[in-house]
Amino acid sequence: MTFKPAPWPRKLRSQEWYGGNSRDTIYHRGWMKNQGHPHDLFDGRPVIGIMNTWSDLTPCNGHLRELSEKVKAGIWEAGGFPVEVPVFSASENTFRPTAMMFRNLAALSIEEQMRGQPIDGCVLMVGCDKTTPSLMMAAASCDVPSIVVTGGPMLNGYFRGERVGSGTHLWKFSEAVKAGEMTQEEFLEAEAGMSRSSGTCNTMGTASTMASMAEALGMALSGNAAIPAVDSRRRVMAQMSGRRIVQMVKDDLKPSDIMTKAAFENAIRTNGAIGGSTNAVIHLLAIAGRMDGVDLTLDDWDRCGRDVATIVNLMPSGKYLMEEFFYAGGLPVVIKRLGEAGLLHKDALTVSGETIWDEVKDVMNHNEDVILPADKPLKEQGGIAVLKGNLAPLGAVLKPSAASEHLLQHRGRAVVFEDIDDYKARIDDPDLDIDETCIMVMKNCGPKGYPGMSEVGNMGLPPKVLQKGITDMVRISDARMSGTAYGTVVLHTSPEAAAGGPLAVVQNGDFIELDVANRSIHLDVSDAELATRLAAWTPRHEQPASGYAWLHQTHVEGADTGADLDFLKGCRGNAVGKDAH
Repeated sequence: MTFKPAPWPRKLRSQEWYGGNSRDTIYHRGWMKNQGHPHDLFDGRPVIGIMNTWSDLTPCNGHLRELSEKVKAGIWEAGGFPVEVPVFSASENTFRPTAMMFRNLAALSIEEQMRGQPIDGCVLMVGCDKTTPSLMMAAASCDVPSIVVTGGPMLNGYFRGERVGSGTHLWKFSEAVKAGEMTQEEFLEAEAGMSRSSGTCNTMGTASTMASMAEALGMALSGNAAIPAVDSRRRVMAQMSGRRIVQMVKDDLKPSDIMTKAAFENAIRTNGAIGGSTNAVIHLLAIAGRMDGVDLTLDDWDRCGRDVATIVNLMPSGKYLMEEFFYAGGLPVVIKRLGEAGLLHKDALTVSGETIWDEVKDVMNHNEDVILPADKPLKEQGGIAVLKGNLAPLGAVLKPSAASEHLLQHRGRAVVFEDIDDYKARIDDPDLDIDETCIMVMKNCGPKGYPGMSEVGNMGLPPKVLQKGITDMVRISDARMSGTAYGTVVLHTSPEAAAGGPLAVVQNGDFIELDVANRSIHLDVSDAELATRLAAWTPRHEQPASGYAWLHQTHVEGADTGADLDFLKGCRGNAVGKDAH
């Protein structure tokens, strides 16, 4: 793709606030001067908003205030005017009922901050899972020049000489405690070594996946995704991104120039190659839904990702962590491999102004046990499997690289939990009628049902099964799961149970057939019986009466289209509103 920079100099958005000597201009400019800004900073140079998701309650992003200082340095060096803007930060660790419920609220509020303030370009300071998609959704909706700077992953965790992957080992150790293989004291000892530096999860969880998606989409400088949070090169990347956004504003290089359908297809294939999180499905669909002219669907995930081999040997699919991934060469090596295999739109544009292929064509792999050779992949078919059938007419997803091979084709008796509370109340009961051949089914955990679609789809197995040495069973729900999780887990079943999808009427004792190779998930009841059950179905939960919960429940769409709010689809642009002063 060729990009023709806009002529420079030209009048920028910020000059609608700061240009000239009218009463309104002096109102805007004069108050800004109480911060000690010289008059010539308002002379038409690019004003860059550093949209910072730092928060003490978002520990993955706890170091972004310091990192933003390096961004500011880069902006000053390039002749821009940096202004740091604190924005909505939805922490995966603390937000209830789930951070996912607030991704759209964050995107809405940040979009209006971008549009309603004198900002010519944005640096998106992100890290924790929902901060990356929410800021990218906002940037897509406004279409102001924007660049992503991630905080980076934390260093490797260790417990008694073993690498400890954040999230991945939490699930593993928790199951070991229930199975009687690990004491509670040992679990607490392991906790102390899990998170030993600033940064996001050190596995290929959702945070690192979305950092990789931003880079594969072309919205971050090459190499951004994998640099550890505490590595000095992370600070260099921040400063270089600050320099780059100023030139992007001068060139008028916008998200709509970068995030094309070809770019999204590159990202989908990259997700398969890295063994990325299933959450990327929902987030990329939502980001694409904010772009005009980009028709991305769930079927594109299967079409583009089905034959992509997983070549990154990282937890939860493999054995290494993000620190080793960076030392091996990081995401540029993976993207180069895709290009060499004919699986990359090489002419897709990036924030650097260069094509994605020009960015990666000369990189080298420094560890072929971390980034595997193409002929020795971790999984021959990685990607995200999109399953359809009478249980999921609009689709469900499964991550083959994290699943058990022997369960990818399975028929089992359903053991049904009506919601997460029902699951928690019954799963440890020794009298629960379940064994390893059964299929665990959980309802009412989708976008409307939880509400917000929590990461509870990777249901822990019952102790009576774990104590046999069984570590995986087929699990089906309309929920999500953490990108750090693993197992043969069918997620995002659509339509969800709370919206009256077929999942809502699955009963204990029904048989379900899973056939990943044929992309099928089937409830073994007749069409007539299924229709009768659906006709008799009534919602279990009352609609909230007010507040954001009401707005979310009324307007949230299904997981199959990205679970965005229906009135936020499309690009609304960055036109400056009327000034009432």
